[in-house]
Amino acid sequence: MPPVVGAGWGWMLGYGVLSALLGLAAFAWPFAATMAATLVIGAFFIAAGAVSIAAGIFGRGHDGRGYAIGFGLVSLVIGCIMAFEPATGALSLTLLVTVWLAVRGAMEIVWGSRMRRGKGMMIALGIINLILAAFVLVTLPLSALTLPGYILGISFLFGGIASITSALAHKKGEPAFSV
Repeated sequence: MPPVVGAGWGWMLGYGVLSALLGLAAFAWPFAATMAATLVIGAFFIAAGAVSIAAGIFGRGHDGRGYAIGFGLVSLVIGCIMAFEPATGALSLTLLVTVWLAVRGAMEIVWGSRMRRGKGMMIALGIINLILAAFVLVTLPLSALTLPGYILGISFLFGGIASITSALAHKKGEPAFSV
């Protein structure tokens, strides 16, 4: 039996509204959102570390036991730092984002200079990413306590808006999240 046109649109709409509200809350309270994200990521690292250590200890008969235990210990330490020292974890996440922005910006400038079409846009994007990386570095440690929260806010807000618009279109008969 084919699915009913518009079935489930209310759930999609509810998710979208909740997601958009969480995004706005993350913008209103970026420090709290950063700390929450750091704690959740820390919990994931702790869980992954514990399971990896257990797999290394109890998983007899495979060559990767030492790796599993080593990886598990590193994950466990990082997870504990993030969970019990969330400001330090937030600083680490922010520095990783900064490195990512800088490397990406440099690569975009190099790639853009080799392009025939869209050269200016790619170089401009690279410059913008380098400026963003420099801005984050100059504003440390404040940026470390708020940037992850703002990133979450952007993601939740735009994800919520996308879900809301898709739900409303689905209500009118369009396929859910159609392209």
